[in-house]
Amino acid sequence: MAQKDQRTSGTSIPNMDLAGFAEAGRKQLETLMDMQKQFFDMEEVNRHWVARAKVEADLANEFSAKLTAAHSMTDVVAACQEWMGRRMELYTEDSRRLITDGQKFMAATAQLFTSGFKGGGR
Repeated sequence: MAQKDQRTSGTSIPNMDLAGFAEAGRKQLETLMDMQKQFFDMEEVNRHWVARAKVEADLANEFSAKLTAAHSMTDVVAACQEWMGRRMELYTEDSRRLITDGQKFMAATAQLFTSGFKGGGR
């Protein structure tokens, strides 16, 4: 009996769908690119909050300077009212931004779970 030479027998892999394999790779690449885009969106969120912390520090410095420069109780009360008014504005902006950022985070997480872990949405 002649044995079949395994070096020259069928160089193709049986039952291999190259088009399907390429499509799965393309979908995974798209998923990776979407996740990277969402990561950069989160980086923008981080930059915003760092800038917001600087605004808070600047406001505290300004308030401190006004209190130091106050010559009467009326000046102190005016500085406190101005500081508190500005803080309330910032809290309102923070609340809106926090909700928006939370929605972005949840969308990114949902995208990761629906397509990132399932191999490109398959």
